[in-house]
Amino acid sequence: MERIYFKIEIDAPKEKVWKILLGETTYPLWTAVFAEGSRVVTDWKKGSKALFLGAKDEGMVSKIADHIPNEFISIQHLGFYKDGVEDYDSEEVKKWGNAFENYKISTKEDGKSLLSIEMDIADEYKSDFEEMWPKALEKVKELAES
Repeated sequence: MERIYFKIEIDAPKEKVWKILLGETTYPLWTAVFAEGSRVVTDWKKGSKALFLGAKDEGMVSKIADHIPNEFISIQHLGFYKDGVEDYDSEEVKKWGNAFENYKISTKEDGKSLLSIEMDIADEYKSDFEEMWPKALEKVKELAES
């Protein structure tokens, strides 16, 4: 497993960017880059479960490891979710289980926001995410600056 990093500068207050990232109506807009029909079922509170689902109601089961509103959120990916079943033990899960995805946002001196993402990733998925993350971040930027 490797950790990959992405960042983008956004001409909007960090509070607005944060609402775009976690908002019920905006989350599906920027995550469609990863999977059309993406959505999340969570309250985003530290310690809460999160189901990251696609159009077919399958995806990942995770935990909100940490959350400091408008500054930092850490998501710990624990397993897969399919047909109403949470899988924590399959060989596929063992390849990447317990991976973290962290979002950090800060305000730069010029008033713009700097959004940084770091993600633990298995080698076989690395190139896909290196292609998708920049597109997703551009969508966040577009939504936040409009």
